[in-house]
Amino acid sequence: MLMFDKILIANRGEIAVRIIRTCRDMGIISVAVYSEADRDSLHVQIADESICIGGAHSKDSYLSIERIISAAIATGAGAIHPGFGFLAENPEFAQMCNKYNIAFIGPDADTMKKMGDKIQARQIAHKANVPITPGSVGEAKDYNEALAVAKKTGYPLLVKAAAGGGGRGIRLVKDESELKQMYNAAKAEALACFGDDRLYIEKCIANPRHVEIQVLADNFGNVVHLFDRDCTIQRRHQKLLEEAPSSFINDSVRNKMGECAIKIAKLCDYKNAGTVEFLVDADRNFYFCEMNTRIQVEHPVTEEIIGIDLIKEQINIACGQKLSIKQKDIKINGWAMECRIYAEDPANNFAPCGGTIEQMHQPGGIGIRVDSGVYQGYTIPPFYDNMIAKLIVTADTRENCIMRMKRTISEYLFYGITTNIDFHIQVLNDANFINGNYGTDYCNDIC
Repeated sequence: MLMFDKILIANRGEIAVRIIRTCRDMGIISVAVYSEADRDSLHVQIADESICIGGAHSKDSYLSIERIISAAIATGAGAIHPGFGFLAENPEFAQMCNKYNIAFIGPDADTMKKMGDKIQARQIAHKANVPITPGSVGEAKDYNEALAVAKKTGYPLLVKAAAGGGGRGIRLVKDESELKQMYNAAKAEALACFGDDRLYIEKCIANPRHVEIQVLADNFGNVVHLFDRDCTIQRRHQKLLEEAPSSFINDSVRNKMGECAIKIAKLCDYKNAGTVEFLVDADRNFYFCEMNTRIQVEHPVTEEIIGIDLIKEQINIACGQKLSIKQKDIKINGWAMECRIYAEDPANNFAPCGGTIEQMHQPGGIGIRVDSGVYQGYTIPPFYDNMIAKLIVTADTRENCIMRMKRTISEYLFYGITTNIDFHIQVLNDANFINGNYGTDYCNDIC
């Protein structure tokens, strides 16, 4: 069976470190790419090979398809792993890899296009008989169409961009008097941000839970789900704390969501690792939200409760291997929780905080995992996402997982930078979090 001799990681930070470690476990040579600002980064230091691809700004390095493809050719890498962010969900990048006979470790470009377009993804879910939020299945082409859907759906509702992401191109509409203004505002923002002004309408689910299903699919039509993750604790659409499994849904709902995720993956001919995201209302009704066509930031909590290296599975699938696991063999074992550690100031509206890590101490012990891209003496560059580490803990129950996380995160020490660790401690001690009484508005309520 084909196995890659050398893989280039088209990313930086902790995810690049994470991928390099699996490459080393598999005996595969790793190639790190880096910008001029990342010359001293950890992923550069631990990779087998490294190559500078340009200036500090992402557009001159990590977002440059030409420079990354050139780096792969120059180093003789037979495959590229995109990680998450940057070019990970860029169909043009996948196409260019294919053009130059470089394996792209992820789904093909056509699937990315389908699922990256939120209207098309919504139509695929509808065709697969997967619940979607009430609203327009297709595009609301003008205000009159939006008004007709709104009258049928009711308020509050959301006007959303087909090409949206990061919370842009979305407007909350509380009643009919706001619809025209919000529709036009969302259309203008969508065009400015994405070059695509198509919009759709969906019912606003009040303070939902955000629950997602991890899927793996090979090139032979085999698809499995690896159960669920709860990613409800977030601010400004950015996840902060994730856990697996979700404490909110029961096994009946869990299995139905898994079956729906598999239906969607099969209908869009998905290959490799992906995540199907759902919103769950107070009555545990779930609705398809979107599909992420890449590895997720929060993938470690699934790895910890399932016992599967998802990066290794991605590489094996890209090599043309069949899935080594069947659905009946996948079981949940214990509970896992992840806190994302950011260099930011929660007291100042979570403003990013750069600087040099003068001293640091990382926690350890039973059931502790730290995925990080920083070290003592490292200066955090101001050009990229400010997540510096992920702290993952595992225990037999959710109660014990929370207790272990509280103990563990309190051991984390950073001097020279400000982090959101105290915010995580506040969440972990909050009765509503402990009791599972929260939704996606949680951070707005406690900040």
